[in-house]
Amino acid sequence: MKRIIFSGIFLLTFFSAVTISSCSSIAHFDQVAYSQMTAVESDALSMMDKATEDYAIHKQEVDVISNRIQQAYLYDKNRPKNRITEEMWKLIMDPDGHLYGGFIARWKSEGKLKPVFIAEAKKKVQENFDRIAQLESKKIKS
Repeated sequence: MKRIIFSGIFLLTFFSAVTISSCSSIAHFDQVAYSQMTAVESDALSMMDKATEDYAIHKQEVDVISNRIQQAYLYDKNRPKNRITEEMWKLIMDPDGHLYGGFIARWKSEGKLKPVFIAEAKKKVQENFDRIAQLESKKIKS
């Protein structure tokens, strides 16, 4: 629970810092980055719904979505002045955290997850994907 709160506070702090930063200190809006993020968010949340079933059944699908998340991260990582978004992606992917990466690691280790846990985890994962989307959408459009 402490890690979830820390992740949310960490992302909120980054998001707030961006809002008050000058436009020269952050990347400009990128439609490709925004589109990638929203598509992978939808797929990740849908995949999480399947965690009531055995992980082994969905391993291939999980790998595809995890690779797409990694691609979105690498795209954002290589954009200039985009460190905040890069750090937000790292939190989402962290297998020791309480967002998507940690959810997948837990599903893999436990085999199946309970619907109540899935619902709560999805809320946190969605909030954090949405923070990336909000950050991107508030960037200056060229």
